[in-house]
Amino acid sequence: MLLSMQGVSKSFSGVAALRSASLEIAEGEIMALVGQNGAGKSTLIKILTGAYHRDDGTVRFSGEEVSFVSPAQSQAAGIATIYQEINLAPQRSVAENIYLSREPRRYGFLDRRAMREGAQRVLTNFKLDIDVELPVSSFSAATRQMVSIARAVTQNARLLIMDEPTSSLDEREVSVLFETIRTLQNNGVAVCFIGHRLDELYAICDRVTIMRDGQTVAVSAMRDMPKVELVRNMLGRELAAFAAISRDVPDYLEKPIRLDLTNVGSGVRVRDVNLSVRKGEISGLAGLLGSGRTETARIIFGVDKLEHGSVRFEGSERQYSEPADAIADGIGLVSEDRKIDGIIPDMSIRENMTLAILPKLKRAGIVDRSKQNVIVERFITSLGIKCASADQPIKELSGGNQQKVLLARWLCTDPRVLIVDEPTRGIDIGAKSEILKLLRGLADEGLSVLMISSELEELLAAADHVTVLSDGVSVAHLSRAELTEATLLAAMAHQVN
Repeated sequence: MLLSMQGVSKSFSGVAALRSASLEIAEGEIMALVGQNGAGKSTLIKILTGAYHRDDGTVRFSGEEVSFVSPAQSQAAGIATIYQEINLAPQRSVAENIYLSREPRRYGFLDRRAMREGAQRVLTNFKLDIDVELPVSSFSAATRQMVSIARAVTQNARLLIMDEPTSSLDEREVSVLFETIRTLQNNGVAVCFIGHRLDELYAICDRVTIMRDGQTVAVSAMRDMPKVELVRNMLGRELAAFAAISRDVPDYLEKPIRLDLTNVGSGVRVRDVNLSVRKGEISGLAGLLGSGRTETARIIFGVDKLEHGSVRFEGSERQYSEPADAIADGIGLVSEDRKIDGIIPDMSIRENMTLAILPKLKRAGIVDRSKQNVIVERFITSLGIKCASADQPIKELSGGNQQKVLLARWLCTDPRVLIVDEPTRGIDIGAKSEILKLLRGLADEGLSVLMISSELEELLAAADHVTVLSDGVSVAHLSRAELTEATLLAAMAHQVN
């Protein structure tokens, strides 16, 4: 076995990121490493490559126990990593990037001819015909990704770790990449392929390691792991915790459509999305990591530009150039990562809650504190936000209460459509149920909710219907009557009629 990681654990500030995780890769094997956001994949790889120090467990590489203290040390041992975020020096040439820190020399001087010819040779193997003396910034994201891969290949690595290597590539480039991976495999190089596109995993990988909640939950030959079972292992189940939300839902098709997307696309992540949200309903948007869910929300909200298709709001076509336009129309967005895109940690509950309506609270340029107090106290009471006072820093609240403050921020704007992206991520089971009940109550009062979630139990418990995305395309629309664990899993695994 080329690589063996056993019983690996890692915690950050007392929070477990890995719990006795394992990963084994044989020489010349292509291993898929899969899992949703927060599953522990990146942490495991960073421990292997020396970016993090493990708390417990053993790592053996090429028969010897190792504990790399830096990425440079792991690279010297024969492990090369290509991260999803392309890490190149944009103003330097393609050839310079490929040989960065390993420049060929002759008589003590930089041998630019050898560097240029070597870069040209490796890129020819990738069927990429470009001028290697031009700056990397001159080329597309796809070409930069191929240059990054070429740099790793020239390091003569025994294990090549690829983190979402196809995310910026078109179909032809993916085909070329796979040919290169197979060539590497034939030469005895092992590949750890971190990805989310199921068809690609089944096309190129020999085995799969599935992670969930910091643990390794399944290891199997790809041919022995049906797609539905793979998805089921990635997502897990907590259905019993949400039983109280489940209900008989009346026919919502008679209610007017508030938001309607037709053949919407932008970039490589959103290609052909069709969905609708009606008045007084929770419309679910499902899909695995990388399916285009969050990117679709960003298009609706005016963060990303709509390139083709149409977005209609209450019957009129819209193309918001910025979020302020969407907000003015009555659309709110609770973002996926509340700690990065949502809360401002050191500001108070009051300040965080009223950010979106500050212009309306100002009188002669000064915030009307009494008017602000009325709004803040109303939502603290109606949403059941547990806090010492409205002036308490939001960072001191639990995850569930922070999420309620973010919901209140948009409810203050009196929206007609509320987009909630992973509304219960990072909060405990009890708070999850409470948030879903809250959304249900808002929908029953006439609000249109677009709920993006990777958790089946949330969609089954709260959604009136669900649209499923795969690789930026709508692949299924499931009504409440059709909505079961089996139909959702089948749709997310691409097994649709």
